[in-house]
Amino acid sequence: MKHYRLTIFALFTIAVTSCQSGSKVSSGKWTLAYRDGIDITCGDTPIARGLTAEYVLDGKNISTDAYGKRKFRLSDVNDRFGNGRKWEIVYKEEGLPTLTQTFYLYAGYLLTDIALSSAGGTVRTNYMAPIVLRQTDTIISNAGLRRLFVPFDNDAWIRYQSKKDLADTLRSYEVTSVYNAFSRRGIVIGAVEHHQWKNAVDLLDKSRRLRVFSGVADKLTRDHKEHGYVEGATVRSAKVMIGLFDDWREGMETYADVNAIVAEPRRWDKAVPVGWNSWGALAFKVNHGNSTRISDFFAQELQHNSFANPEGLLYTGLDSGWNNFSEEELADFAGRCRKNNQVPCIYWTPFTDWGKNPERNVPGAEEYKYKDIYLYANGEPQELDGAYAIDPTHPAVRKMMEQTADLFRRCGYGYVKMDFMTHGRMEADRWHRKDIATGTEAYNYGMHLLDSIFGDMYLNLSISPIFPAQYAQSRRIACDAWNKIKDTEYTMNALSYGWWIDRVYGFNDADHVVLRDATEGENRARITSAVITGMFITGDDFSADSVAIARAKAYLTNPDINRIATGRSFRPLNGDDEQAEHAFIRKEKNGDAYLAVFNYSDSDMQYRFDLPRMGIGSVRSVTELWSHAPEDAGNAVTIPAKDVKVFLFKK
Repeated sequence: MKHYRLTIFALFTIAVTSCQSGSKVSSGKWTLAYRDGIDITCGDTPIARGLTAEYVLDGKNISTDAYGKRKFRLSDVNDRFGNGRKWEIVYKEEGLPTLTQTFYLYAGYLLTDIALSSAGGTVRTNYMAPIVLRQTDTIISNAGLRRLFVPFDNDAWIRYQSKKDLADTLRSYEVTSVYNAFSRRGIVIGAVEHHQWKNAVDLLDKSRRLRVFSGVADKLTRDHKEHGYVEGATVRSAKVMIGLFDDWREGMETYADVNAIVAEPRRWDKAVPVGWNSWGALAFKVNHGNSTRISDFFAQELQHNSFANPEGLLYTGLDSGWNNFSEEELADFAGRCRKNNQVPCIYWTPFTDWGKNPERNVPGAEEYKYKDIYLYANGEPQELDGAYAIDPTHPAVRKMMEQTADLFRRCGYGYVKMDFMTHGRMEADRWHRKDIATGTEAYNYGMHLLDSIFGDMYLNLSISPIFPAQYAQSRRIACDAWNKIKDTEYTMNALSYGWWIDRVYGFNDADHVVLRDATEGENRARITSAVITGMFITGDDFSADSVAIARAKAYLTNPDINRIATGRSFRPLNGDDEQAEHAFIRKEKNGDAYLAVFNYSDSDMQYRFDLPRMGIGSVRSVTELWSHAPEDAGNAVTIPAKDVKVFLFKK
């Protein structure tokens, strides 16, 4: 796991709390006190005043304010997050379930959740908010701050946003950061558990209110009905992290690291995938002939010219359309790939019915019809992206997974691109398994099956939620992106505010790089966008397109650029744009640094290096890697229109 220094928190051994009165606790830089709600202070900075919690019971919204009795409990903890202090507030009121509000104080952040319990009975709710602030302090509500919107998934070309307008109500999914783009100081608040709930953070317009809650279901979670109800003797919200950081980027990385503690990422001990996918140019025109010619093209022209991953391998993949191959052709293509020192890759959508024919028998489980396995909302099949969603908990889905995995394994495939995963996380009237009550529970069930059945294969998620993240080695950082500068800008918007996702997956995926029908500057920009995001997958028809072939030989064989493709995402330098950052940086262990500067506009752009802002001291040399030309760190450089320059700063 990657770790970064939190400059606002000195690393320390948790001391005995400075106040044992019960209604106040201090630990390190954290101080929490109960005064008509919870006040939270980090060092000298107030984080919250009068924090309450709330939930819905029998259609009524009930706050901690409704409780007349409170009891405080304090104890030490030494758990997977480290050494800390645990502070519990137990609320009781006649006629209401017992509410326990818990705070866990660690060196770099705190965690909090709420639990409802009923002695001898059950609690049933679909909304629990462990954090409700009626009035936020200036660390959150100052007019000069930016507020980060993180989307639930990457469907329908949704974009990240870094907003400054206080008049707007902002709902961010799972996590947000509120930060000063100039000083970089900021707060990060987000859910770190994703096994039962869909979570959101609401920043509510000029009233300066904030709430973090479990139980969101809306248009952007792709739902057609309310969140499912969780029921039991004890019902608990997701845990939420709160942290104040000198650099909000370190805060987002810390948030990702905490998520990776809760759910360990799927293991991958090999190098980042580099290669080709058929969808970019061939789409449904892919066949055995053109795909095998492309495999040979890479082996003969590119692999020995630096276009391969650090292990010398290429990942060569069939996307949608592979079902037009016979099994013999599938096996032959895979064999050709292995002969060419390539990993054969393939594609599947496990939670969709594209035929939308309810009476059709389910392949591999012919005793069922598709109408038996749909996810219904208000009695109707749920359609998303042109396909009906199917129930991940139905035994027919397991049979389809086993049949498909057996085919792929029999033919020799080692990597599967899994697409349209959000379908499996939609809320529904019911699921086949009676112990499943929410879309997230159903998705976790289905993804656990997928992980176990395809256990020996590399899994790459395409259209999918960000969380839960432990079932695949990589995930596409945004929606589809092709060849133009607008595609590069769209991908870089996601990297600007979602680079940290490669800490809960092994790698971020920038989608396939297409070179045809674009300028050479656009080619450089699109290639760079993949190299600095993580995976480096191309997508042209290298069996017949002479222009694409020539471009590939020219632009996919730059060893200085290809050397950057280690899978580690670059960070945004500033995070001060609502669209996409222009400059991205990655520092190396030896003290060197790479800086990629994009120009998304139609006019040339002047750019001046800011070494202190980059966190770089004196440099021995600066080299632009596309041209191999030296640069002067003290001079402005020109970034041509619709182009990019990538600089190596040698310490």
